[in-house]
Amino acid sequence: MITTILWDVDGTLLDFLAAEKAAIRTLFAEFGFGECTDEAIARYSKINRRYWEKLENGELTKLEVLVGRFREFFETEGLDVTAAPAFNERYQVCLGDTIVFRDDSYEIVKSLRGRVKQYVVSNGTVLAQTKKLRLSGLGELMDGIFLSEELGAEKPNAAFFDQVFEAIEETDQKKILIVGDSLTSDIRGGNLAQIVTCWYNPNGQKADSTYRIDAQIQDLQEVIPLLSQSW
Repeated sequence: MITTILWDVDGTLLDFLAAEKAAIRTLFAEFGFGECTDEAIARYSKINRRYWEKLENGELTKLEVLVGRFREFFETEGLDVTAAPAFNERYQVCLGDTIVFRDDSYEIVKSLRGRVKQYVVSNGTVLAQTKKLRLSGLGELMDGIFLSEELGAEKPNAAFFDQVFEAIEETDQKKILIVGDSLTSDIRGGNLAQIVTCWYNPNGQKADSTYRIDAQIQDLQEVIPLLSQSW
């Protein structure tokens, strides 16, 4: 049986795209960039995802990702690329202002409190994630919070999970479940750490055979019956 859940935040417990869209639109107005269309935000999201994958592969540092994505985005949109560092600083603050739960995630986490240990595992910045977890109320429901900036290692790297395992009480990897929407970060990380993986895949995307996916769900409520299974 599962005794410990490692929860991803962005795109899993919380709707990251909603927060991303709200923050970028707010900052476009603040920086005098004019209106930011849905099409422009979609272009940014693709750039952003590519940069984070490079971080997960160890090709870029966190700072190179945070500033570089906006620099490239601004260049494609014909905006002032020198504004990228300042824009990112404000973005980290604004990103936590919009809280949209996925699948009633707050009530799900709350209902599991005391039944299993629950921890946040996230590559998001300390500034943004701390604010999100505070305003959403999710932080106070968790038994612990592990952020890559504080650990000095990113998911999916073993160095990230080694520090998590050192801190939590559970030592049986077959009793630890990671739940996340990212194949490259959460599922790959779970594979490398040899724990049980649950891919949150609400849009029914296809995954190749590169990953060992122990469970695949489209609604977070589906996590609950997984906890009583033997893996």
